[in-house]
Amino acid sequence: MKILVSAAKTGGHIFPAIAVADDLIKNGHEIVFLGSGEKIEIDAVSGKNFNHQIIKMDGFRGKNVILKIRSLILIPLGIINVMNLIRKEKIDAMVGFGGFITVPPAIAFKIMRKPIFTHEQNSIQGSANKILSKYSAFNFLGFPIKNSLKNNILSGNPIRNVFCKKPTQDVSSNNDINIYVTGGSQGAEYLNKNLPRVFGQINYKINIKHQCGLGKLSDVKNFYQKANINSEVQEFYKNPQSLIEWSDFVITRSGALSISEISSMGRGMVMIPLPSSIDNHQFYNAKYIENIGMGIVHSQEDGLSDLEIKLSQVIDEKIYNNWKTKTNLEHLNAASLISSKIIEYLSK
Repeated sequence: MKILVSAAKTGGHIFPAIAVADDLIKNGHEIVFLGSGEKIEIDAVSGKNFNHQIIKMDGFRGKNVILKIRSLILIPLGIINVMNLIRKEKIDAMVGFGGFITVPPAIAFKIMRKPIFTHEQNSIQGSANKILSKYSAFNFLGFPIKNSLKNNILSGNPIRNVFCKKPTQDVSSNNDINIYVTGGSQGAEYLNKNLPRVFGQINYKINIKHQCGLGKLSDVKNFYQKANINSEVQEFYKNPQSLIEWSDFVITRSGALSISEISSMGRGMVMIPLPSSIDNHQFYNAKYIENIGMGIVHSQEDGLSDLEIKLSQVIDEKIYNNWKTKTNLEHLNAASLISSKIIEYLSK
């Protein structure tokens, strides 16, 4: 069978989509990957056995009036383009991974009476998935979501294979504390500016590896030097799994994919949700991880003194060692579960 997989803009959408697409290909099916052509997407699909197609589509929420009008104009053009693609490639179904990029193809598939599947990575449904979930055969969920739909399947978030192996090291016995700091591929200004200062107030021997994002390297290095902290700072780490394995715990925002990957590798987190995330979804993602006992949440509005207290507690009481004894198993087989459910449905 031939499946269209739609995702774009961020790694949080693109990488789970690729994980499912890879599993479908492994089981003998063909993939048309539909995105919007950003560099992160092009790099991610490079070398993959996908038919990579691009449509122009922008998000809607949080944009000014002119950009909203432009987005609305692009929808009918996208629908027509995807309908032509369905006919040309003889595509059987689509699975969308959220974001406005999934709306035109879903409408095209609905018009042509072909099945739609959705995957929601976050603890709060995004706008696109709220619409599409009412018409989809299955709605796959990365985290539990409360709604009235009966076709929900709690699949977990599909993660790349490199994050499916728990590190061999377990409880730390030395006095050095290794902390990996990441604000995602773009970095996080709050983490970049404030964590070196907070680390400087903590009376423990700590080693830091910090992903700061493009264009931030010099400033963040200077912050650590002033605080006299043993640190390595990079704009972007190509192999984050090695940093997670090296760490005793991770300090991170709470994007769905990042915290799924970290918890799947048996590492706990101090999570600082992005306050401006749509519908505050990062806070609810973080609360879920906190509730399963693999991290604690710090809200930015609580201030740096509160963050210092929480970090000192995690280190002083060796809470991170307790986190290491756990693994979040929900995401390890998500890709194969999703692909098998899709093919099972289409084979009826």
